[in-house]
Amino acid sequence: MPTNSNAGGLSRSRLGRMHEILSGHVEHGGVPGLVALVSRRGEIHVDAMGSMAIGGTPMQRDSIFRIASMTKPVTAVAAMILVEECRLRLDDPVDGFLPELADRKVLRAIDAAIDDTVPAKRAITLRDLLTFRLGLGMIPIFPDRYPIQKAIAEAGFAPGPVFPSFPPDELMRRYGTLPLIYQPGERWLYNSGSEILSVLIARVAGMSLAKFLGDRIFAPLGMKDTGFHVPAEKRARLTTTYARDQASGELKVFDDPATGKYASPPVFENGAAGLVSTADDFNAFAQMLLNGGRLGSERILSRPSVELMTSDQLTSEQKQGSELFFGDNSGWGFGVSVFTRRDDLAHTPGRFGWYGGYGTSWYSDPSEGLTGIALTQRMLESPQSPRVMTDFWTSAYQAIDD
Repeated sequence: MPTNSNAGGLSRSRLGRMHEILSGHVEHGGVPGLVALVSRRGEIHVDAMGSMAIGGTPMQRDSIFRIASMTKPVTAVAAMILVEECRLRLDDPVDGFLPELADRKVLRAIDAAIDDTVPAKRAITLRDLLTFRLGLGMIPIFPDRYPIQKAIAEAGFAPGPVFPSFPPDELMRRYGTLPLIYQPGERWLYNSGSEILSVLIARVAGMSLAKFLGDRIFAPLGMKDTGFHVPAEKRARLTTTYARDQASGELKVFDDPATGKYASPPVFENGAAGLVSTADDFNAFAQMLLNGGRLGSERILSRPSVELMTSDQLTSEQKQGSELFFGDNSGWGFGVSVFTRRDDLAHTPGRFGWYGGYGTSWYSDPSEGLTGIALTQRMLESPQSPRVMTDFWTSAYQAIDD
């Protein structure tokens, strides 16, 4: 359980308790392996346990994980870089760069037929994409109940662990065939905003999303193991992803390092869910945000941009229908969840971050100067936090010793 120093006010004995709690999840088969990182005021504690695959080699501090929706805040930062350069503006329509989204039609009601629409009251803006209020996204009702859910699935955007793999222009063409579910700005709907941002950023920047992220975020922050695929020389460090088989209850391989979709560059560089990373790489990104946009001598964003990103942007009306993601203690900024009310040990107002559906979690707490990152390779089974993650966060806050 290496610790760089004890300058951050973290209790060694309570970090030892964290190790015991998390290793219990590994020993009882809840997850094959885990890397947990807690950082506070320059002190970094990292704990690697279990194996990279069931029956495989031991987990390492630099093991690479598919971070899925933890990609979303990275994409939001990329968009805000373009805002700061005045190449994009939060409240300008995106039609000029995304003509596929121009002149939208909106369902008359969520249960209406696909062609029962009214004109959109206004154009979709960058702010709508960043806050997931564009009118497109996941309807969290299972099984499917409405005609629009069937249309979304037929277009290739059904919610689930398999992400779209269309070329960017084809992705936008398919989005352009769908009516909006709600008027722009009316409701929060998960995920589609970040997928569409992937295309917008590349078109505005005049380069691939991977190159823009690499040049403007990953290289300056030293995130050498973060990207949209894992090159052959690093593949031995990529963990195996598992999903629970509903019939047997056993963990089954979902994505294999050697033959899976991360073994080669993707057709679509998915800014909603496509990145791989390590605990230390993502901690560099997290510390940049926690430090108001700067890490060491590198400034990625201004402090006001970070404060805007990490502030709740939603009204209670906009959250309607998506309470599963929020409860009554959190909201959404630009690509991140933001806690708004303390109703648990680890639910501190202002704490921001997000989960990844393949079994990862990150949050940073400005009031405590605390960052926690937990990386596993077991797929989440609902938007609700699994026990291993809630135990990690409880332990991280209990480790504060000042």
